[in-house]
Amino acid sequence: MLVGWGGNNGTTVTAAVLANRLGLTWKTKTGEQKANYYGSLFQSSTVCLGPGPDGKEVNIPFRDLLPMVHPNDIVFDGWDISSMDLGSAMERAEVLDWSLQEKLRPHMNYLRPRASIYIPEFIAANQAGRADNVLKGTMAEQVEQIRADIQDFRHSSGVEKVIVLWTANTERFCDLTAGVNDTAKNLLAAIQSGGEVSPSTLFAVASILEGCAYINGSPQNTFVPGAIELAVERNVFIAGDDFKSGQTKIKSVLVDFLISAGIKPTSIVSYNHLGNNDGMNLSAPQQFRSKEISKSNVVDDMVNSNPILYHKGEKPDHCVVIKYVPYVGDSKRAMDEYTSEIMMGGTNTIAMHNTCEDSLLASPIILDLVLLTELCQRVCVRPQGSETFQSFHSVLAILSFMCKAPLVPPGAPLVNAYFRQRACIENIMRACLGLPPQNHMHLEHKLQRGFLPRHDNRIYDNVATKMVLSTGYHASQQNGVCAHVVKEATIG
Repeated sequence: MLVGWGGNNGTTVTAAVLANRLGLTWKTKTGEQKANYYGSLFQSSTVCLGPGPDGKEVNIPFRDLLPMVHPNDIVFDGWDISSMDLGSAMERAEVLDWSLQEKLRPHMNYLRPRASIYIPEFIAANQAGRADNVLKGTMAEQVEQIRADIQDFRHSSGVEKVIVLWTANTERFCDLTAGVNDTAKNLLAAIQSGGEVSPSTLFAVASILEGCAYINGSPQNTFVPGAIELAVERNVFIAGDDFKSGQTKIKSVLVDFLISAGIKPTSIVSYNHLGNNDGMNLSAPQQFRSKEISKSNVVDDMVNSNPILYHKGEKPDHCVVIKYVPYVGDSKRAMDEYTSEIMMGGTNTIAMHNTCEDSLLASPIILDLVLLTELCQRVCVRPQGSETFQSFHSVLAILSFMCKAPLVPPGAPLVNAYFRQRACIENIMRACLGLPPQNHMHLEHKLQRGFLPRHDNRIYDNVATKMVLSTGYHASQQNGVCAHVVKEATIG
């Protein structure tokens, strides 16, 4: 269920899943296009299982590493402060090709968002014109209605699990106030008394009380201490903050590269302009400040990792600018300048220009967040020496790869570096399969005398027994190579 279902992201991700489910093709000026999930980590990237019998790497789709839900099986519902049906909202968004919209409109027109929570002081005043589909009543009554909506969707759709994701407007930051949002008890009391609680936090509370994982795709501080405590008490997953899609994703790669290469970034200037409703909302100073914070902190862990380049407390100058230019619509422009110190007082400057269709980058990230959250709900771990299994911490830090400002459990390291985040997901999934972490050492190729198995004799250990273990999913290996079938054992 999407909060902000009628926005650019909500309509685009819904349309994309429908187009893939229906196997749609459509004509553009460059030829025929076919629905796909490009940009999705799980649907469109691969992982290396390890070397095969010939020493070459064996790569498989990420989605095949473990049993995962297919995006085509996701059922959508949600809320929006605008009553516009999704077919009309898709047209308003101006993201998808017109010929594709015409094919999708019969499937989108009947989809209408449920009434949403609207507290004007938390979003830009320029959003008031869209707010014709809002819940009435007290804050407590609104939370109860959201809970009722979740229950209704679960019953009417017949889905096994409900995950709620915020893809609505960026809110201003909420003040952290003792006695209001510092504990779960105080937060629930503040909702009853009508204290200062943001709409995104109200949705989070309703989702947690319904046992539904909640993901925050915007930069505001939705997860105040009371909301985190409530999630931990109820053993419900929460994750965020803010989709990491374009400029920030590149930044998490480039700065990691520079610092890892011993080059010292000293100035990072990031400029954006866009013309969609997100850009319109961010033109208000308080909402922009939320985004500025999430985009600025992305390099901190990389800077802190290298005390050779940076003294304690030292960090690059970092400036973020976002401007609203209606004409460019969803086609966001990003310009970055990275200035670095190099050997003997030299200077290196990298300038980049990136034009991207904002919602088409965010939509596959939404899918990945939902798919990985659902997978984590099926994973339990028993540490060595323990007799009981346990799930992941309620603050689902494994989703950091998709977020600009990752939320992590108290005391946990905060990682923004792109490839470290990806390796975390890959290696946890490999562990579930019984495979060792991927380390890219390839030692067998780096010695004077290699030790790869001979092609004429797959099993070369004198005491080896040739067998295959059938798991029903993947071919097994013995002695590091695929075994010949002599005996067969089935693992349940």
